[in-house]
Amino acid sequence: MYTKSRKFVLASAITLALASISGAAIADTVSQDVNSARQETQIWTTYSLSPYLRANDLQVSVNDGTATLTGTVAEDIDKQLAKQIALGVDGIKSVDNQINVESDYVSPVRSTQERSFGEVVDDATITATVKSKLLWSKNTEGMEMDVDTRRGAVTLNGAAETGASRELAGRMARNTRGVVSVDNQLVVDDPKPIATKEHEESGHDTSMAISDTWITTKVKSTYMYSSNVDNDEISVTTKGGNVTLTGKVGSGAERELATELAQNIRGVKSVDATALTF
Repeated sequence: MYTKSRKFVLASAITLALASISGAAIADTVSQDVNSARQETQIWTTYSLSPYLRANDLQVSVNDGTATLTGTVAEDIDKQLAKQIALGVDGIKSVDNQINVESDYVSPVRSTQERSFGEVVDDATITATVKSKLLWSKNTEGMEMDVDTRRGAVTLNGAAETGASRELAGRMARNTRGVVSVDNQLVVDDPKPIATKEHEESGHDTSMAISDTWITTKVKSTYMYSSNVDNDEISVTTKGGNVTLTGKVGSGAERELATELAQNIRGVKSVDATALTF
């Protein structure tokens, strides 16, 4: 009896141990599968956002830290870029790069109505950037405008207070990174009454309430979003609403544009760009 009982206990213990090992193995497998799926998604998303790879039909599979890449590209540099992107993902130890390089490869033709994931993200970024620049500008603030972007083509709809503000909105949109064209459909409304001297002296000038730090930040951000100004080479300081620009630009035209962009920011009283050299 004792022997049978001991054998039963031993068998039960072995069964429980095997169950525990099996459960841990299953949990590890599930965890690895989830991690591999996450890595595949991260690599694919980066390909979709890349302007060099998004048009190619690339596939990614990950197994135990090894990413296998398949598909076709037109140049070897694109194949190498795909590999480096995959290696940059956390947990990827090696890449089996099976991507074919065909010099005459033509990317899949997309429907004129269909945008890729990367194009949708690019368009949303452009729309947000243009809206921000218009909001920060003293000449377009408060205007009722709608900004729509499709494959880099921006359409402006709504009302502008003056013809000058309408044209300025168009120029600001055209000078945004990624914009390929601007359809300015803004309509000029009847101008608002000019503020009286008494109103100006009553302290209702909103520019007085804007801090120098806010101005400096918005000028720098405007440069960063602009396609014709090198943000890295320009230093911006603000004191009492007076902006000073220092550094280097590529040409006199770039200096004039940098000055205009800064002057348009709400709260700016003057812009000194004499220290901008080229």
